[in-house]
Amino acid sequence: MRLGIKGKQVLGVTIIVGLVVIGLSAIDLARIARVSLNESAARADLLSNAIFHRAREVVREGVDPYEALAADAGLRSILEASLYSDSVTFAAIVDADGIAVAHVDRTLQGKPLRPGGDLSLLLSRPQSTQLLALYSDQGRNLELRRPLLFGDVQLGSIRIGVSTLLIRDALNRALAPALITAVVALGVSIVGAVILAQLLLRPIHVIRSGLTRLGRGEFGVKLDLKQDDEFGELGTFFNTVSEQLSADRSQMAGQVANLESAVQHLEDAVAIVGPKGALLFANPAFRGLIPAGVPGTPLKELVPMDHPLYRLAEETLAMRQARGPIAAPFVMARGETVERLMSTHPVHDAAGELVGVMLTLRNLEYLAQVESTVRYSRKLAALGRLSAGVAHEVKNPLNSMMIHLELLRQKFMARPLVGVAGRRAVVEPQPFDPADAIQHVDIIAGEIRRLDEVVQGFLKFSRPEDLKLQPLALSVLFGEVIPIIRPEAARNSVDLTFECDGAIEVNGDPAMLRQAFLNLALNACQAMPGGGTLRIGCEKARGNRVIITVADSGVGIKPEHLKRIFDLYFTTKTGGSGIGLSMVYRTVQMHDGEIEVQSTPGKGTTFRVILPQA
Repeated sequence: MRLGIKGKQVLGVTIIVGLVVIGLSAIDLARIARVSLNESAARADLLSNAIFHRAREVVREGVDPYEALAADAGLRSILEASLYSDSVTFAAIVDADGIAVAHVDRTLQGKPLRPGGDLSLLLSRPQSTQLLALYSDQGRNLELRRPLLFGDVQLGSIRIGVSTLLIRDALNRALAPALITAVVALGVSIVGAVILAQLLLRPIHVIRSGLTRLGRGEFGVKLDLKQDDEFGELGTFFNTVSEQLSADRSQMAGQVANLESAVQHLEDAVAIVGPKGALLFANPAFRGLIPAGVPGTPLKELVPMDHPLYRLAEETLAMRQARGPIAAPFVMARGETVERLMSTHPVHDAAGELVGVMLTLRNLEYLAQVESTVRYSRKLAALGRLSAGVAHEVKNPLNSMMIHLELLRQKFMARPLVGVAGRRAVVEPQPFDPADAIQHVDIIAGEIRRLDEVVQGFLKFSRPEDLKLQPLALSVLFGEVIPIIRPEAARNSVDLTFECDGAIEVNGDPAMLRQAFLNLALNACQAMPGGGTLRIGCEKARGNRVIITVADSGVGIKPEHLKRIFDLYFTTKTGGSGIGLSMVYRTVQMHDGEIEVQSTPGKGTTFRVILPQA
């Protein structure tokens, strides 16, 4: 049942007052319970004192103390007097073995007396605990115990029984006034809440009436509310919004026209089918696919009833849930067959009622062109990285060769030495040192070898390879990679963790992916020479993709180097070739994947490889 604001307010006030009354009653009841327990303890203590003093008078030397206690008439009178005390159920004297020597009930004398709860322990607890103990025990007896001493000898103990049931009966009698007070308070609170709600909710009724008029399409609605409270401010805001809606009416009409124009020019075919199966709207792309698709035509007349389009529309009308996407063929007017990716979505009004089904038919050929363009752009980007690295590596040895060829050319040129012998000049050729020429030739030869290595690396990187794509379980792939990584991790004191769902599969070449992930993991281990943590994990992502994460806590990558780490021949490691990460980047690109890297110097690096799911 729907509960209105008025009902909620009355219910809220009633609950608050009820909780306050219950809380105060509980506090008062706990206080009364404590007083009752203290009174019962005082009576029991007084009775135990009387029994103790009488017992000391009865026991004499040379006489069996237990027989004397059991036979004494005065002690018997004191024990029987305990029955006339409120909440006291028995009084007894027991020996050291717990056998009743003297008991108010003669039939229990000479028998073991089962111990009850400790009254002194309950008195030491808080009031709330005492109240719960009284109402949780079903007629349980509590006992006040006092040792019966004669000099240094303890003959037994005095035990006075107190019934929690009797104390609880007294509390129940004291609870009646509290219940009457609670009922009266609740009645007063309900009446007060109703009156208060009537006064406070009148402006809400006025506002609801104005909203109803706005919902019917009226504009310029005004509310007349007093401005001395928050409802007045709300009324002013309502009037402002109403004026704004009136001013925006023409603008909204223009926006609707723009929206219709945008739908008309969509590349995808879009149509809306009514709840009775008749076509309500179709854009030009839909009519180009199904020329008979004009508004008012039943869908079963446009496509056969066994066509996937008709089936999806009927399922959405019946289940009110989106269906698809699935691929289905369509025969064009010229007899050619095209394929479209279809999906259906229910359309609801403001009240949640189904008003139709939107049909979307996406051109797969267009999507294929877009995907091809994206892949081509990625390949161009990879080629740009490759060209930049090769140009940089080729330029350095060529410059060095040019310099040493010039120096060698100067060595072979004759440079005259001018001297004076007598009165005429003497010209002698500069001596030629073969060792200097050989040194330059060796340097040039080394640079040629270096240039050859660059070219060979370029050929290895750019040489096309045949991908052997197949469904590949990542748990199996890393089951081959992890054993290779562990020795390197152990050598650098790196803790290796691997988390991957065994059911995750990718579509890839096992050998190439194995080498790529091995390069990433080994680089991570080498980035932590002082130890650290290497975490490898894989998880599913949206769009049928899989994310493989390789994260380390190593030295990190400097920001100025981060953009160049995938460039061919770029490396910051001593003795590094600069090919490993470039090969990883190339492998990911060949698998239509993506690779991302995040790094903070001194904290570590994280590589995220995103691959298509099998």
